[in-house]
Amino acid sequence: MRILIVEDDAVLADGLTRALRQSAYAVDWVRTGIEADQVLSSAVHDVVILDLGLPKLDGFDVLRRLRERSSPVPVLILTARDSLDDRVTGLDLGADDYMTKPFDLPELEARIRALIRRGQCGTSTTIIVGTLRYDSVGRRVLANDAPVDLSARELGVLEALMLRAGRVVSKEQLVEHLCDWGEEVGINAIEVYVHRLRKKLEKSGIHFRTIRGLGYLLEKPSGP
Repeated sequence: MRILIVEDDAVLADGLTRALRQSAYAVDWVRTGIEADQVLSSAVHDVVILDLGLPKLDGFDVLRRLRERSSPVPVLILTARDSLDDRVTGLDLGADDYMTKPFDLPELEARIRALIRRGQCGTSTTIIVGTLRYDSVGRRVLANDAPVDLSARELGVLEALMLRAGRVVSKEQLVEHLCDWGEEVGINAIEVYVHRLRKKLEKSGIHFRTIRGLGYLLEKPSGP
């Protein structure tokens, strides 16, 4: 799951980025409204956390342009503006939620999970491959109904492979799914994460095939 933070306060954005990465989200950050508008015109995110008092382009304008492009991405406004008029304007423009600063991190993360569930309405938030179950909202993995302890990056690799189970996923695709902008993760690191996943899941009957020159394939179990 990839989150975009639009926030001009570098200290706040850095702290929020660190916290969300610890919860196994990929996090991108921009600090101006113009940058946000450009990114949201092309990149794909699962949730946007949007400040209103942005330089160059106000957050309301970013939101307005986003919805004019018919983008369904969930938007949580996170701002110091606490007037009723601002809340109403934000929600009327298409925001899915509205929080004021200061805020409690556990509540923010709970609201993010709720937005992800809402964004996946009509589709299951649990991915099942054989004995493996992945809760994409709670970020939990079970193998044979037992929890599996994974690092954030191992979880990111597994998520990408489970979403494309039965299909080859290139190492470049795994890097893109795993990493934030400006973060460098080499192909060798991807090989390490897949190796760790194999060891942790070897007793669950889950098989990761290496397709030489192409990438990896999470095999779907045969039979009913």
